[in-house]
Amino acid sequence: MDLDALRHGNFAKLGEAVTDWEQMTKNLADLRKDAEDNLKAKADKADWVGVNATVTRGFIDRTAAEFADAHTQADSITKILSDTRGELIDYRTQLNNAIERAAEQNLTVMDTGGGTFTVVGNTRPDWASDPSGKTGATDPKTAAAFRDEIQDILSKATQSDTSAAKVLRLLADQAKYGFGDASYSSRDEAADAVAAAEKLAKAAKNPADMSVDDIADFNRTMAKYSGDPLFAEQFATRLGAKGTLQFWTEMTHAHAGAKGTELDTMKDLQTNLGLTLATASFSDSEAMGDWKKDLIAERNTNFRASGSFGPVGALGSQVISSLMRQGQFDTEFLDDYREKIFKADKAAGNAGTHDLWVKGYDSLDLVFGDGNGRDPLEGLFDGLSHNPEAAEHAFASKSDLDHMLGTTRYTDRGEALGRALESAVTGVADGDTTSMAPPHNATQVRIMANIMQAVAHPGDGADLVSKGMGESFGDMAAAYMPEISQGFAGTGSEAVFLTSSESPGYFQGDRVRDVVRFLSAVSADPAGRAGIIYGESIYTGALLEMHLSDPSLFDGSREQVLADIGRNAGVIEGIVGHSLADGVVKEAVDGERDYNDALKAKGDFAKTWVSIGLTGLRVPEAYGGEIMGSVVGGGAGAVAGAAVDRLMDSQKMEGAKDEGLYASAADLYAMRDSVSQQTQWSTADALARHHVDLPKDGTNDLVRQAVNDGWKDADDFLTDTKERPRG
Repeated sequence: MDLDALRHGNFAKLGEAVTDWEQMTKNLADLRKDAEDNLKAKADKADWVGVNATVTRGFIDRTAAEFADAHTQADSITKILSDTRGELIDYRTQLNNAIERAAEQNLTVMDTGGGTFTVVGNTRPDWASDPSGKTGATDPKTAAAFRDEIQDILSKATQSDTSAAKVLRLLADQAKYGFGDASYSSRDEAADAVAAAEKLAKAAKNPADMSVDDIADFNRTMAKYSGDPLFAEQFATRLGAKGTLQFWTEMTHAHAGAKGTELDTMKDLQTNLGLTLATASFSDSEAMGDWKKDLIAERNTNFRASGSFGPVGALGSQVISSLMRQGQFDTEFLDDYREKIFKADKAAGNAGTHDLWVKGYDSLDLVFGDGNGRDPLEGLFDGLSHNPEAAEHAFASKSDLDHMLGTTRYTDRGEALGRALESAVTGVADGDTTSMAPPHNATQVRIMANIMQAVAHPGDGADLVSKGMGESFGDMAAAYMPEISQGFAGTGSEAVFLTSSESPGYFQGDRVRDVVRFLSAVSADPAGRAGIIYGESIYTGALLEMHLSDPSLFDGSREQVLADIGRNAGVIEGIVGHSLADGVVKEAVDGERDYNDALKAKGDFAKTWVSIGLTGLRVPEAYGGEIMGSVVGGGAGAVAGAAVDRLMDSQKMEGAKDEGLYASAADLYAMRDSVSQQTQWSTADALARHHVDLPKDGTNDLVRQAVNDGWKDADDFLTDTKERPRG
């Protein structure tokens, strides 16, 4: 920055800009609030179907998000401009003060152009004839000191000005269309993030020079900034796509076999690097666009570490996927990458995937944790599990879904695939216990039906449960209890079995056979069985609370509703119980301790289902189209939550000696009584909570009989849909 530019700088224009941005930020805050509280809130409550349920709702969601991003970006720009203006005014004051003090020392400070200046001593004719011999000239050291002080002020002002311009350009480049969500409270905060990215990218270009301590420092910085959009984008683009893959290849080779502190450091590095790249993938800057295209283009490149002796290193796809296990990557990027990897995997055939990705890479270990990272589909599936939209896209094709399920017989990718499928059909990312589950759209329901059909296949479909996907299948069954219940109840049951699904009757008719076989097969897995039981208990509790709190939902008697709900509980859990008794899941019965452990372990997670999924049920449009929470006065989920607590606590059954709820699942009738007792308790909770006056004994007897009827029906469902043992 030129000396005169700062010395005589008029920052009034910048001040006006700050004022304008402050007003814009305020206006955008109002628009954001209106979009969230009115536009989006009303759309969430609307009971839309067809195009409105997908296109219109999605458009409104994106519009509301854009208003939020617009406000965030405007707020960041306002703060950066305001911060920069304040700094420049302060530097101008410091400069003028230094120039005044220099003048008092007989020094003149002059701008010499091109960012240079000079500090020279003043001279006067009478100094030469001074009899004392004092000329009045300033000591050269004083001039040098002022020169250094002024240079420091100008350097800081230049840094403030150029860094502000840099981060403002980077902010504007984050989104090709619309606005970015990068948020900064000051120029320094944004500039520090960019500087940190530049420093780490430079270090990553020379991984051989990094000691374990250097990596630990690298880790701390990356952990601090991994979610920062500017940091992530600058780190990735400065390192480059090929450089990113080479860096991780070098790290995994140099620290192969790491133990103790070193192993912990490398695990953290993999996590932080993955999270950073996930954040970067959302940037729409031109440089980041090139990075994403280049990264995918490197998927078949052989990456070898500098100290490697063998000719075979790691495929780019193996390296890429090993860094996808953490964080949510951009949907479009995941779509593009997944399309290429799926195509290659399908070309190899179900049995050929092992030879394609694993054979010949015996010494390769790209992850510091479970597995070795040789199969890129495992990391990709983990990436999809954190992005429900991308996961839905991945399995919308039945051909792709069937292939991936089929490959689990020859690979170890089943568990990761299960998590990705769960994300696809529920709309909730793996590990997310806070987001409200969206209504199941038509594509999700179709994917779920295809999964059920695959597991229900009379040949070896049930074997899929033992390939690491049993727990995920159980969670999916829990999430689809509304649709499953309508399937068993048949056409015309929507007024009782409420659901927010876009395709509520999809599992009725011929598809009931697949549902029955699916539930029976999933019962073989302890965690899967626990998911079914929790899902049924939660949905039953939710329905009871809804109907007993608002009798207008069903145009009939409360006794009829209770009977329908009780029978449904008996049917669903009866399928599980009869499957156990048939010996189809003998190993699961023998390992009852595994089931009890799974029931307890699943409990805390199942509690989140009460708030994020099954209590988001919508009442049919004919009955007002309201969300359950508003129907029961904001207390939605109380009865369902109590049901979960009872299952977790293994509350003793009344009149059963030393028998906890479901503790003797190997005994068909003990399990039936457990279902009956749990349903009776939930009914009593709902009656008491909403002050409904129904006779206690009569209600209990009604529920008991309904559950027993459903239990018998479950036996018939199984007999009609699969071969069962005789005797």
